[in-house]
Amino acid sequence: MSALGGKRTFPGAGTRQGGTANRLQRLAAVRLTSKLLALGGLGLAVIGLAACSTLISRHPVGNRSVPQPNKPVDLQKYLGRWYEIARYEQSFQKGCEGVTADYSLRTDGSIDVVNRCRKPDGKSSEARGHAKVVDDETKAKLKVSFFGPFYGNYWVLDHADDYRWSIVGEPSGRYLWILNREATPPEAEVQKLIDRAKELGYDTSMLLRTKQP
Repeated sequence: MSALGGKRTFPGAGTRQGGTANRLQRLAAVRLTSKLLALGGLGLAVIGLAACSTLISRHPVGNRSVPQPNKPVDLQKYLGRWYEIARYEQSFQKGCEGVTADYSLRTDGSIDVVNRCRKPDGKSSEARGHAKVVDDETKAKLKVSFFGPFYGNYWVLDHADDYRWSIVGEPSGRYLWILNREATPPEAEVQKLIDRAKELGYDTSMLLRTKQP
């Protein structure tokens, strides 16, 4: 996870000061989690929690040796709408259906992110954030933020040459998304993507299929 996910130390701080800092950090985590819950746990919004992942309930590790991205990413081809086909379910994502992610390029070179989700009661939620490339060589590693200074990892582990599908993860192995340009791709294609995730080292029995559209 990002450096923000680690424990902060304060030079010269004693036990009492450290306890206060920890309480403040836990409070920040609770507030951030509450915001995500209010948004219905939109698929990729989960990565905004990387900054406080050690303080809240997390999905079990599904891959203890996450590989490096398989190939470079052409950001221009990666832009547009993606449909979430399957994911590792998180506590704040429960019941989220019809998940989509829309990416568009900003004038400064960063990326606008708009995630949408349909809740069990039929209501829709939307979360807006931004992403920045952190690996200029491959452009397959990004950091995404939905709340202020909190950034999470977004690794495009593999994708189709024509950008029809994408498999997204991050270093901890607790998060995984299978994305497609179609809301309901053929079942044979979905199975191939699940098999590909397994080849990348993921426990695919943990995957939850996302109801689309």
